[in-house]
Amino acid sequence: MDFRLFEASQTGDNQLLHQLLAENPLLLHDLALTSTENPLHVASFAGHVEFVKEIVKLKPAFVLEMNQDGFGPMHIASANGYLEIVRELLRVDPRLCRMNGRDGWTPLHCAAAKGRADVVGEMVLTCPESVEDVTLQGETSLHLAVKNCQFEAVKLLVELVRELRKVNVLNMKDKHGNSVLHLATWKKLHEVVEWLVGNGTTPSALEVNIVNQGGLTPLDLLLVFPSEAGDREIEEILRSAGASRAQDINHTPSHCPMETNTLQLQQPKNLMEYFKFKKGRDSPSDARTALLVISVLVATATFQVGLSPPNGIWQDSSGSNNNGAGSGSNEPAAHLAGKSIMGSNNAVAFVFFVAFNSIGFSLSLYMINVLTSNFPLQLELQICIVAVYCTYNFAVTSIAPDNTKLIIIVVTSVLPTLVSLAVPCARQLIMIRVREPVLNWTRRFILQ
Repeated sequence: MDFRLFEASQTGDNQLLHQLLAENPLLLHDLALTSTENPLHVASFAGHVEFVKEIVKLKPAFVLEMNQDGFGPMHIASANGYLEIVRELLRVDPRLCRMNGRDGWTPLHCAAAKGRADVVGEMVLTCPESVEDVTLQGETSLHLAVKNCQFEAVKLLVELVRELRKVNVLNMKDKHGNSVLHLATWKKLHEVVEWLVGNGTTPSALEVNIVNQGGLTPLDLLLVFPSEAGDREIEEILRSAGASRAQDINHTPSHCPMETNTLQLQQPKNLMEYFKFKKGRDSPSDARTALLVISVLVATATFQVGLSPPNGIWQDSSGSNNNGAGSGSNEPAAHLAGKSIMGSNNAVAFVFFVAFNSIGFSLSLYMINVLTSNFPLQLELQICIVAVYCTYNFAVTSIAPDNTKLIIIVVTSVLPTLVSLAVPCARQLIMIRVREPVLNWTRRFILQ
């Protein structure tokens, strides 16, 4: 683009524009061959309404041209919130608000993502079908407004889709299968959930139990990713609208009333069977969370018991000389301050106590390592686990009396490692021994 024409577009100088056209009447026509940007792109970005009007009058075709970034003048004006420019461009062609740009974005998508509520309202009222347009990611303008926390734009879009009777937009899914209600619950947007669900009543067209590609409902996303802010209020809103978790929906018999199912859950006949983990009914995420809590509790308990064994530790050195040996035949057995009383009085019991406690401690750390294997900051977490394990070994070894110290070192270092390696093998062996008789019986039954 000619530098002077660019300057005129950037400053909105209509006088300079006409001066350049007087010098070269074909100036605007030559841009198609020499530049990917036209004056309308620049003026729309700078917000010069009068200059835009003049360019549109001289060269209406510029409204359809894309710049090198894949956006047209309408995209640029919408993203920047220039309502007057948007109105001027819509006068040329009302369908401009549905023009696809880069990644399938329309001007309405740009306005919604940036929260330009006045521009959003103008385009939706001009072309109601634009609310159904989606990007390459399958996102509607309402998806983008919720995703970017543009509350004013969200509220306006929800009101408009209901007024225009296009409430199907509320249930449209992106490429991950998420509706706008999924996004609102995931981001903990209390106000947005209220706007979507309504004031205590659920609009018939809004699906509060819609499932995404991960098999999760909006309520699942709220409970699977808990936070401290507003979770309970959002959960109450969703449940009052009839929201459920996916596992409850999938396992509610269609012929049974909801009241009957609720009563059966409240009064189970067999409490032990009811509280057992069942595949398909119970979420793997909930099971992992419960296992992680249990393993942390076991690790905490065994670590504390290792530092404070039964009977405590000696508070002083008694009945010994500087070398720890008894100073006389009639004096009690020698002991040193800081050593285990149990270990001094009964070495065998102390060794067994440390062995079982170390097995429990090491297996709990092993479970924590397995359950957090794909967590972020994995290296830091591994260092923490190794450091805690080494600290436990040093602590238990330091309180062991001299006559058991070597055995305790072997027990705390070798035995837990062997047990951790043996557990997977034992599990496989048990599965084989249980499965083989069943398979043999099944074969004999079929052959007979």
